Amino acid sequence: MGGLFIVRKRVLSAATSLAVLFSSAALVAGTAGQAAADSRRNVPVSSVGDMVVDGVHQKIFISDPSQGKIVATDYAGQVLGTFPGLSGVTGLALSADSKSLYAAVPGVDAVVVLDTETGTETARYATGEGTGPKFVAEAGGRIWFGYGTQYDGDIGSVDTSGEAPVVTLEQDAGMDYSGAPRLAVSPTDPNVLAAASSYYHWFRVGAYEVGTGTAVRTARTAENLQGGTTNDLAFTPDGKRIVTAGAGNRHRVWQLSDLTQAGEYASVEHGSAVAIAADGTVAAGSDAPYDPDVFVYRPGDTKPVRQYDFPATGTSSGGDSLAPGALAWESGGSRLFALTTAYGSSQALFHVLDEPVKSAPVVTVKVPASGTLLKALTVSGTIAATLPLPAGTPVTVTRYDAESPRGKALGTKPLGANGAFSFSDVPTAAGNTTYRVAYPGDATHSAATGSAVVKVAALKPALKLNQNGIVVNFKTDTWFMATLGPTYKNRVVEIWADPYGNEPNKLLRRGTVNAQGQLAVRTTLTKDTAVYARFAGDARYASAEVRSTAYTRAGAAAQLSRHYKWTKIGTTPYRTFHQTTDPLISAWHNSYPGRATRLDLQVWYDGAWRDGGSQFFGLAPNGMAYVTVDVDGAAGLRFRIRSSYIDTQSGDYVNTTSYGAWSYFNVTR
Repeated sequence: MGGLFIVRKRVLSAATSLAVLFSSAALVAGTAGQAAADSRRNVPVSSVGDMVVDGVHQKIFISDPSQGKIVATDYAGQVLGTFPGLSGVTGLALSADSKSLYAAVPGVDAVVVLDTETGTETARYATGEGTGPKFVAEAGGRIWFGYGTQYDGDIGSVDTSGEAPVVTLEQDAGMDYSGAPRLAVSPTDPNVLAAASSYYHWFRVGAYEVGTGTAVRTARTAENLQGGTTNDLAFTPDGKRIVTAGAGNRHRVWQLSDLTQAGEYASVEHGSAVAIAADGTVAAGSDAPYDPDVFVYRPGDTKPVRQYDFPATGTSSGGDSLAPGALAWESGGSRLFALTTAYGSSQALFHVLDEPVKSAPVVTVKVPASGTLLKALTVSGTIAATLPLPAGTPVTVTRYDAESPRGKALGTKPLGANGAFSFSDVPTAAGNTTYRVAYPGDATHSAATGSAVVKVAALKPALKLNQNGIVVNFKTDTWFMATLGPTYKNRVVEIWADPYGNEPNKLLRRGTVNAQGQLAVRTTLTKDTAVYARFAGDARYASAEVRSTAYTRAGAAAQLSRHYKWTKIGTTPYRTFHQTTDPLISAWHNSYPGRATRLDLQVWYDGAWRDGGSQFFGLAPNGMAYVTVDVDGAAGLRFRIRSSYIDTQSGDYVNTTSYGAWSYFNVTR
């Protein structure tokens, strides 16, 4: 009997891939920190020979030996001008009236003079072939320069008082400096000059009276002192002591009168710079890649009031290097300027240290790892400073959370002994709650803040959605109702539909639930559909989502045509066909790419309906398939046929299995 089911013609449709899209949302909370007042800026120098501050014109001059130029900047490091053509230029010094900038230019064996206002060269004094002057100073009405080799350094001078400049070399041949000596002039006596070895072979510091035009040595360090290279030296404001920066983990202090050591400032690594403010504050700089680089000491103190550690900006894992001699105080101000270089970088960094004379408090805040909503927790911590804050000092507390993202002031809290603080607070919002403790600063302390985050668990809302697991016919209007339990402030619920297949999610309704916590929506179902109810949460309750899946039977129908009459057998109407006419079956399902219908044929035999075969046929884009059945030789037989959609077997899974109604026919001669 199964041989009767013969396909004459079929129409196939193209298959398409399916995708199920799912989206979620996450709440991200953050806290804001206080920006540091210190700043830094790239300056176009690849090496640093020296740096001087011109307080009259508020300029900073930086020499670049590698590129043979001087760069002028303002106090923010913004370039004002560049003066090239100065081969190997290293040491710089200002004239007493700040009108001239002296530059030691070893590449041309000369001291070059520039106008500090215009930058133009006003003079060039040859110091002698092969002298290679590297450092320069103005003292005793003359220009002094340090020159020489690694094993034989000396001091020379240029007298510009006559019609022609007079250069005098070997002013102290007996000192035997290692390398061209660095120079410094007393701030209280312009006729007093100090010099120090610039190369590592041996350590020498000498003091001179130069008022007569000849360098008369008044004191020198002992010859057996260790120390090596001196990268910088500076006078104290009273002119009675000299501080040197060099090898060893300290900056040493020397009594000018006899150049015996009178103290030291502990630092780390190799001393690279020293700058002393008019009030006696000492800034000691070190080349310390993995430790602090600058230590600031108040007058009379041997412990630093502040430290700075320059970060790494180049390719090295260690921090940037403070260049030799590259620390200077703002003239008449309290800011400190510094220059650093980075391994692998072609530009130096200019730093402005805004409050170097103030102690920098460190605020540490401690909170529990987690907290409970509306239940008190303890916030504690300390404020540590090189100048300890007294008990009773008020600090300001601010709480940041989902309900107060810009912060809620909690007032001030007093410090206890040893800078400790502790207080209780009740978190009123779920999620990350940040407690920020701030000290505003004073005349001797910088402002400081610290914060800590406690995670406050959210309450779990009750959210329900009906109709899960229902099965309905194609194009059935169906009501979905979401029910939301108690929440804090948000009473809005969204209901979304996610039809199976390649359709995007669709918002069915968004609204505020009624007094019973309910929100309902009606939708017409044509496919299996996941329906979601979503609650976004609020300051106390977590977000929530629940899902109900509604299954929709595919639309299914099959019609017969080409019959020549109707015949009623019992109570069932039959379409009657001649055996010479093949019945045409017009099958339909709601369309979907790649979908096929299964035609089931049964034959009446021996008092019951017997299986006559089943076969799948592809649908056209309009959901139709046209199939003919060969009934030649079937006269006297009765048949019935139906169109069925079988979930996952009919080419897709977006509908639930559906069986169409049977259509009956019989065959005559």
